[in-house]
Amino acid sequence: MSGPALSCIVGLSLHISYNLHETIENAMQASVTTKLAAGETLDHYRLDAEVARSGMATLFRATDLRTGRQVAVKVPHPEMEADPILLERFRREEEIGQEIDHPGIVKTYDGEERSRRYMVIEWVDGQLLRSILNAERKLPVDRAVALTLAICDALDTMHKHGVVHRDLKPENIMVDAQDRVKIIDFGIALKEDARRITHATLTPALGTPDYISPEQVKGQRGDQRSDVYALGAMLYEMLTGQPPFVGPNPLAVMNERLLHDPAPARELNPEIAPEVEEILFRALERDPHHRYSTAAEMAWELEHQELVGVDNTGRRPALRRRFLRGGRKMLLYAGLALVPVVLFVVMWLLAKR
Repeated sequence: MSGPALSCIVGLSLHISYNLHETIENAMQASVTTKLAAGETLDHYRLDAEVARSGMATLFRATDLRTGRQVAVKVPHPEMEADPILLERFRREEEIGQEIDHPGIVKTYDGEERSRRYMVIEWVDGQLLRSILNAERKLPVDRAVALTLAICDALDTMHKHGVVHRDLKPENIMVDAQDRVKIIDFGIALKEDARRITHATLTPALGTPDYISPEQVKGQRGDQRSDVYALGAMLYEMLTGQPPFVGPNPLAVMNERLLHDPAPARELNPEIAPEVEEILFRALERDPHHRYSTAAEMAWELEHQELVGVDNTGRRPALRRRFLRGGRKMLLYAGLALVPVVLFVVMWLLAKR
């Protein structure tokens, strides 16, 4: 078996273990206690308020009692500290934040003795890009392009340090009152000079269904072009008010990504220039070899839109129509694609018991 059906089945099957892990993680999250609460003191940090809680850690807004500086303190849950794989990811996130010095990348602080494992992160004023999109749905073209250029600049520095984020999404982009951006949360980032992390319930195909690149869906580790794809998906959403692919569930969204091109953005927002639409197509190419190879390349074309050649041949819409025509072949593909979906549902039901 070969072709799109095989790629789809392989990719979706790889995500079964990831989604099962996520389901179990969410169930664990509800019962997790960290023995720390707002108002308590951790070494010389006063924990002022709980900001966020995930399956792996709790994030507090805190005050450094030595300097009066406001910081964020990320404390791993006890079971995370007992898991060497998850603990290694925590250490890697801390290391990345210490090594990369860029105004668009969140910093972590080191150089002190601590009574337990936790991470001290710079406090970022502003709001998540997700909050902005929830409130405004889509952004003016100029603003969306400006935010994307700022993210490109931060990505370029990150990639030159050998770091791939692998989970870029509006939830991991902070935006301040002046529209300056900050990339946060390097929990599943890939560092080129670090050893590979593996685990029975964690696959290389990590990320978020709306933004994950096709190669990650297929189980590949991804590289800087995967971040470019995710950024293209975010720009598409900023301009149109929706992600490039939608579906009734995450598996359906990933399936669409493997088989189809996104709908032309100008069909959803006629204010988008043809050149910007072409840039979106190039960032969202399914084959990473046809995509921008660096964030800097994407930024250059966004800054020089008048030099971007527009494909007026109808190649991409025709490509989508080719996948829509397939008669029996497409029915076969659809039937085969249901196999991992059924397996996932069964595993999910077992996990709920």
